[in-house]
Amino acid sequence: MQPEQHTAGRFDHLRGALREFPPLIWSFLYFFFLLTGYYVMRPVRDAVAASNDPAMVFPPAMVEWFALRGVDLGEFQIQALFTGTFLSMLLLQPVYGALVSRFPRRVFLPVVYLVFIACLFGFYVAFDMDMPGRGGAYFIWVAVFNLFAVSVFWSFMADIYTDPEARRLYGFIAAGGTVGGLLGPEITSRLVSQLGVGNMLLVSAGFLGLCLVCILRLGPWARQRERNRGNLAEDEAMGGRVLEGLRRIAADPLLRALAFLMFFGVGVGTLLYNEQNAIVREMTAGNPAAAEQATAFFSTIDKWINWVVLVVQVFLTRTLLTRYGVAPLLLVPALAIMAGFCVLFASPLPMLVAVVQVLTRASEFSLSKPARETIYTRVDREARYKAKAAIDTVVYRGGDLAFAWLHKLMAAFGSSGVFAGGILVAGAFTASAWRVVREQARLPSDRH
Repeated sequence: MQPEQHTAGRFDHLRGALREFPPLIWSFLYFFFLLTGYYVMRPVRDAVAASNDPAMVFPPAMVEWFALRGVDLGEFQIQALFTGTFLSMLLLQPVYGALVSRFPRRVFLPVVYLVFIACLFGFYVAFDMDMPGRGGAYFIWVAVFNLFAVSVFWSFMADIYTDPEARRLYGFIAAGGTVGGLLGPEITSRLVSQLGVGNMLLVSAGFLGLCLVCILRLGPWARQRERNRGNLAEDEAMGGRVLEGLRRIAADPLLRALAFLMFFGVGVGTLLYNEQNAIVREMTAGNPAAAEQATAFFSTIDKWINWVVLVVQVFLTRTLLTRYGVAPLLLVPALAIMAGFCVLFASPLPMLVAVVQVLTRASEFSLSKPARETIYTRVDREARYKAKAAIDTVVYRGGDLAFAWLHKLMAAFGSSGVFAGGILVAGAFTASAWRVVREQARLPSDRH
């Protein structure tokens, strides 16, 4: 088969899927708008993490308090930010659980996005007025936004599609987010020097407003899917306990395996992320345009990641999921990450760190994440909205926190020490992926 024929056949699958599943286009657009808005703001967040100005990142009183005790907060900047993020997740998890338990989907989904939009307007004011401590608050907020907004998106998709449909379509839907992930950094890298950081946040708010339109258009299909499952009260509040998600994770072997997979997956990503930030801080030290330079650098990394993801999603993800199930999509990236850490241990060059970072995040978004999300189509609503949200937020940020501090310890032994520890973490990640593969095989193809 000629390459052009193969490509044409792939897009014939997409056209056929759009005819067979009308909600696919709105799902695609929803994820496109969501990740475009996120990737407009993400480089700003990464520039904050790599900043050499603690007074911009933390409130002056906090900086002074630590200085009086002989602690330079700038030396623990990443660790402090990750600690604040984890504590925020712990505080917000019961709030989210109460919202999901007490209000129907038609209420809590728009409310989540309206709150995020209001926050962006608040940060616009903070950056425009150069408020002290704005950087740290923004870093934590973006982390919260990313996990909650994306987790809610995939929970909503599991309301709409069955397991066989998800295997066929999640690659296409994820590609919508990838296209947004390409457009967002492009918008930021081209406009941030002209508009400034604050105005970029208003651009993000506009994209989140478009997400609300998609939620409203997808509502009828979600309700129809619940009726097909035999749930006649499909759009009523779920009820149950606020912290039911955490209880379900502790009791259910599959959810517990997914939690471990998330924890160690975050671990390998955090170790790479922190090394990358150390490199950028050294590159931009003493540069008066450090924030803009760092933002442009992280935008470039994000663009490379998303180009790789888009190619894999269009040409591989659907084929692998429909023919072989989730096993190769979970196990192959885990083994590749372990190999990447072995290479970095042998030769910890800055360029190789960037390359492994691109491959690690690209395999997560194009293979591992679509595979995990199809599993949630086969569990009940409480698992989809409560347990999944706890895994995607508390467990995720718990991993961030643990490995951010572990990185600080391992960094005392140099980059090789960090990557030696990373090999062990990647091994645990691979073992967790194998456990998820085994546990999900016990579920029926479309459990109600």
